[in-house]
Amino acid sequence: ALTYLQGVFLPVLPRLYARWEKQLGRRVASFLRVGSWIGGDRDGNPFVTADALHMACSRNAAAVLGHYAEAVHALGAELSVSSMLAPVPPAVEALAGASGDEAPSRRDEPYRRALSGIYARLCSTYAAIVGKAPPRPSGLAGEPYAAPADFRRDLIVLAEGLATNGEGEWSGTGALGRLIRAVDVFGFHLATLDMRQNSAVHERVLAELFKASGVEADYLALDEEARVALLRRELCVNRPLAAPWHQWSAETAGELAIVHAAAAIRARLGKQAILQWIISKAESLSDLLEVHLLAREAGLWSSESEGADSLMVVPLFETIADLEGAPAIMARYFALPEIAPHVAARGHQEVMIGYSDSNKDGGYLTSTWGLYQASAALTPVFEDAETAMQLFHGRGGAVGRGGGSAFAAIRAQPANTVQGRIRITEQGEVIAAKYGTADSAATNLEAMVSASLLASLEPQAKGDAVQARFAAAMDALSDTAFRTYRTLVYDNANFRHFFRAMTPIAEIAELKIGSRPSSRTQSSAIEDLRAIPWVFSWAQARTMLPGWYGTGEAFASFGDKALLADMAEGWPFFAALLGNMEMVLAKSDMGIAARYAELAGDVDGHEAIFTTIRDGWNRAHDGLLAITGQSRLLEKNPALETSIRLRLPYIEPLNLLQIELMKRHRAGETDPRIAEG
Repeated sequence: ALTYLQGVFLPVLPRLYARWEKQLGRRVASFLRVGSWIGGDRDGNPFVTADALHMACSRNAAAVLGHYAEAVHALGAELSVSSMLAPVPPAVEALAGASGDEAPSRRDEPYRRALSGIYARLCSTYAAIVGKAPPRPSGLAGEPYAAPADFRRDLIVLAEGLATNGEGEWSGTGALGRLIRAVDVFGFHLATLDMRQNSAVHERVLAELFKASGVEADYLALDEEARVALLRRELCVNRPLAAPWHQWSAETAGELAIVHAAAAIRARLGKQAILQWIISKAESLSDLLEVHLLAREAGLWSSESEGADSLMVVPLFETIADLEGAPAIMARYFALPEIAPHVAARGHQEVMIGYSDSNKDGGYLTSTWGLYQASAALTPVFEDAETAMQLFHGRGGAVGRGGGSAFAAIRAQPANTVQGRIRITEQGEVIAAKYGTADSAATNLEAMVSASLLASLEPQAKGDAVQARFAAAMDALSDTAFRTYRTLVYDNANFRHFFRAMTPIAEIAELKIGSRPSSRTQSSAIEDLRAIPWVFSWAQARTMLPGWYGTGEAFASFGDKALLADMAEGWPFFAALLGNMEMVLAKSDMGIAARYAELAGDVDGHEAIFTTIRDGWNRAHDGLLAITGQSRLLEKNPALETSIRLRLPYIEPLNLLQIELMKRHRAGETDPRIAEG
């Protein structure tokens, strides 16, 4: 991750801003920022501890401070302005005089002397934050910068001095301007680190805190309304629940340590270092309030503090039912007098919507439509609360996890749901593909900015009556696709055994390539399986089931085929849905999938299950071609078609090799190369 953050994002973002400023003729706010969850996402990963959080933030700080030091060092070679040739503003002279640089060779070079002092202070900042000397220490003594704003202030003094001797505006397009922009965007933290934990963990930790402090003997036994009432009472009292001398369980001690580590990191690196605490499996109002109470233990939230400085609690709505309940939960949340002032002071609230689990829960079409509806339904809730909505789209790389073109996905958002604010995840193999080089990173970042601008400013393409017809059609399609998907995946008792035999899910679970276990429990149930191995396994078996299953039946049973064609032509949402699905269908291969299905020969009903899958693929294929008016998949996207075809001669032999290795591994061969192959 640091390779991309340090080698790509640090240099690319300031250059992008410089280009935009040149085009617009004025300086723009630093609206495009970078985040990460590496070291902060402990949902299902017991190795993400307080120490890991400290380590991740220190590594990020070391990377960004090292970058700044190199940039300042390079500026020292460039800014050789002599006071004998050009007047020097008093502010620059003062900065040079305080630098401690008394070298005779630089006596008439105030900018270089000032940069020597800035470099010395940066080195001291590096040592104070990272805990060791920087790679190239300064020979001067310097006071550490207390905050990025102090470092930026010194750079601004130099920039304003260079801009017509302190008069007029300085330009952000030169090396100094790009460094100032980098400080704006990256601070001393490099990437904002998201904290994340499962709501069930929060419940257990609070139950232990309540019991030990004498507040409530059995919090877990309370119903939702009783929990909300208790939590609201506690939020109004600014006192900690955790006595430092008490012997807590390992889970509770670990969570408390995380909270205090986050507070220490924000104090050291600035509040931008950690802004959000995301709640996985958020299903109720109490899930949000519990995090507020836990954050209060380390001063990350207080009923008396300003909301703009408090940690933002972000619910993650993942399943179809959670997405449907999201508007009601957020409406109640905004209405609480304990919460409303904080939201008003901050000016916006984030809600994360999950693509992966909603897909595994309801299938591709229902998940995509459910996310669209949830986003649209949240809009009036935020309008009533008079706060800006920031949707955090938890997209994965594969289409079954929300992947596909980010530009098309942003353009496809419901009207009034972007409004200049959006967060998007980039995961797995997508990072290398989109951000592997400076040029590709710049192209993809600018595409997302462009799409966000268009989604924020463009009026709704169709009138309300047409949109209502489109929505009614999607409701009908979704109902059929949902029933079809659930019948196969959850209602067929043999399906989970077929899935585990046909795909390499068991072998994948043994590989050390994931951030957490493949399943949330020891159960083999599909419900407990994490979405990433679910999608990855079907992709390995060339079936891609999470990206299309159920759509064929939905298309075939829908009577008004002309309406579907109109939707594909005039509705960005439906066009994006079909485009992603078409790509997945083109990458799948039912002939090779049939070879994988032979591995499930011992599962009762395996032939019928695979026949159902293959027939569903054929219906999805034929339905998509009929809607889009094509004679073959990707007919209208020859570049993508060529890209996929070029890879097939290499991928197909690997599929056949994998099938052979799976047979040998399952037959008991113990050579480790077979398992890793």
